[in-house]
Amino acid sequence: MRITLIQTDIAWEDKQENLRRLRANLEQLQGHTDLVVLPETFSTGFSMHTERLAESSDGLTLGLMQQYASKYSVALAGSYIAREGTSYRNRFFFLMPDGLSHYYDKRHLFRMGNENKHFEAGKERPVFSYKGFRILPQVCYDLRFPVWSRNVGNVYDLLIYVACWPASRRHVWDTLLQARAIENQCYVCGVNRVGTDAQGIYYNGGSVLISPKGEQLATLPDDREGKVTFKLDGEVLRSFREKFPAWQDADSFYLDLSHEK
Repeated sequence: MRITLIQTDIAWEDKQENLRRLRANLEQLQGHTDLVVLPETFSTGFSMHTERLAESSDGLTLGLMQQYASKYSVALAGSYIAREGTSYRNRFFFLMPDGLSHYYDKRHLFRMGNENKHFEAGKERPVFSYKGFRILPQVCYDLRFPVWSRNVGNVYDLLIYVACWPASRRHVWDTLLQARAIENQCYVCGVNRVGTDAQGIYYNGGSVLISPKGEQLATLPDDREGKVTFKLDGEVLRSFREKFPAWQDADSFYLDLSHEK
């Protein structure tokens, strides 16, 4: 499966402009990739203006994204501000060219940025398949909580993190992405934004694709918009898991989500 990481600046709360930029990238990528991964809240930036920016599943962002997926024959992944009844979610989307879709609501809300005061945390951890790869979606702050991504019994092959991760904590981003790949014996894709948002927060990227051994397979330069494509090999992953079956010695545990903080 060919996967493309798009590292971009985000026009603050300007959905039309961010969608226009995405379309321009997809026109260049048509026929050269199977999956395009975007940063967290790619169409608005990491804004807490939920009442004004949130959309239902038939809103502008997902509507155009689904059209793009079909027109350019590519799956699209990222997150947006979703309205669910009277609550709001930081929702990861995975839209396929055939019209099928999968969603994941960010579990760990970034309290230091007041995200927990504006959004509701997700309670489900879906795993879905595309082009022969089983995929686990995660969003930004989820990266700090390894239990939430634990790959018990090799239930997934590719772990995707979409993020708006500030440059001030870049070392953490780099370190934990590599750790998640090694401990879960899986491919890890992390896509972050660049630029400075309207709140003065600076992001310098660090988008990367990591092998199950913790090796960097594809990267993008810091502080620059760009995209990179790499072909994942499922057989390489299966062979590594067979030759070095550390996963068979993992501790078993039960994750209880019934008691919220």
